[in-house]
Amino acid sequence: MSNAKVSVRDLNLYFDKQHILKNVNIEIPENKVTVILGPSGCGKTTLLRTLNRLVDLSDNATVTGSIMMDGEDILHPSTDLVRIRQKMGLLSQRPTPLPMSIFSNVAYGLKLKGIKRKKELSPLIEKYLREANIWDELKVGQQQRLCLARGLAVNPEIILADEPTSALDPISAKIIEDQFAQLKKGYTIVLVTHVLRQAKRIADYVVFMYLGDVIEQGNAEDFFNNPQQEKTKEYLRGAFN
Repeated sequence: MSNAKVSVRDLNLYFDKQHILKNVNIEIPENKVTVILGPSGCGKTTLLRTLNRLVDLSDNATVTGSIMMDGEDILHPSTDLVRIRQKMGLLSQRPTPLPMSIFSNVAYGLKLKGIKRKKELSPLIEKYLREANIWDELKVGQQQRLCLARGLAVNPEIILADEPTSALDPISAKIIEDQFAQLKKGYTIVLVTHVLRQAKRIADYVVFMYLGDVIEQGNAEDFFNNPQQEKTKEYLRGAFN
């Protein structure tokens, strides 16, 4: 894929002797919403955590293969993990705002980038709150959008979202989905979900996983309308979840 932002090659992940991710090869296109789809327990979240090397926090994890981003293998031992994690903002299932003001939550990310003077912080905080669609109203789903704004404040290139709407009501979920549609103009978005309806609404590219294997991947229209693999067809028919 010529416009790939991230290329994963021959990726394997073990926790002790348990083989979790099995020879994963995927492409993540730039400035698109890539949905990692599959039933619970198939390895979706683990793959997401491998992309920004959060699996390194587990002492029993062994990773082989390569994850190429902008010509750099981010699995190389010499990689600066802080820099990589700043390039990949993570939005989790449940919002975890810091116990401080909205201004301070977003300022936290900016201060990590070395921006500390209030006159520099204020316009940037407004910018990221607007991008997260929280500047004008602070009611529905505000905590999740606040966390999105905080993640944007470190100026990532990629937004990793792990079922970010699972704890939200339908109206709040739609607001987040609409924001992703806008944000992909300036960011590459990788979103984990097991909800087919959501994937159909927002995906440009789909990676379908089952029991640690990538079964099929491709642009969303082809994936949903003309799946090639029998396991994919079964999943889309609702044979398992």
